[in-house]
Amino acid sequence: MDIRLENIDKGKAFDWGKTSEDYAKFRDIYPDEFYRYIIDMGLCVKGQKVLDIGTGTGVLPRNMYRFGAEWTGSDISAEQIKQAELLSQGMDIKYIAASAEDMDFPDESFDVITACQCYWYFDHERIAPALARMLKKGGSFLMLMMNWLPFEDEIAGASEELVLKYSPDWSGGGERVHPISVPDAYSPYFEIAHTAEILLDVPFTREKWNGRMKACRGIGASLPPEKIAEWEKEHMAMLKEKAAEEFTVKHFAAVAQLVKK
Repeated sequence: MDIRLENIDKGKAFDWGKTSEDYAKFRDIYPDEFYRYIIDMGLCVKGQKVLDIGTGTGVLPRNMYRFGAEWTGSDISAEQIKQAELLSQGMDIKYIAASAEDMDFPDESFDVITACQCYWYFDHERIAPALARMLKKGGSFLMLMMNWLPFEDEIAGASEELVLKYSPDWSGGGERVHPISVPDAYSPYFEIAHTAEILLDVPFTREKWNGRMKACRGIGASLPPEKIAEWEKEHMAMLKEKAAEEFTVKHFAAVAQLVKK
């Protein structure tokens, strides 16, 4: 499914279904301290029902399943949901293919709703009242992100330059450490209870970092196969020149907890 948003990549179409296999293989990269931070907030734990919107391949539900919450994941891409179901075998996680704006769960269905690495795609004016309706009294909407730091990490910076060489309209780069900017659309329904930024060193091999970058919106989700192959050849040559076989990439994670009024 092609997606076009005026505020993303200057309206260039992208389709997460095109990169689902690479996404499943290479995007499960959040370190354990990322999940432990959420648990220490008292969220996504046993006794809670959690909805993860924009779940992709189910990275958040699969990795946090061990903490005992009851999980449902939704994503606009049917291909992503297919990968999530394959990777979640043996876990009691429900998945549905639906956009965040089209979800229609009953009132007060969930204790927590999470949105990890996806909330910038939402129509916030539509989704804010819907999330409040689906959350129980005092429930939390948890916005999460984790991005590499191109100005502080040589490999991240060089990789980002190559993405921009092949996708000059890609708007996913240039990140620095910053808090999550919560849109005003949420203020009638939620109070901001907690925000934080966390510095992380995330381990990779050359293959895994190449795969992680290939699965990004600017490459795997938007370029034709021949251009992806050209990019990958150049990217792997850069990694062989600049990176050891195993290395870490500087990232930051950010959290914003919104509590239903």
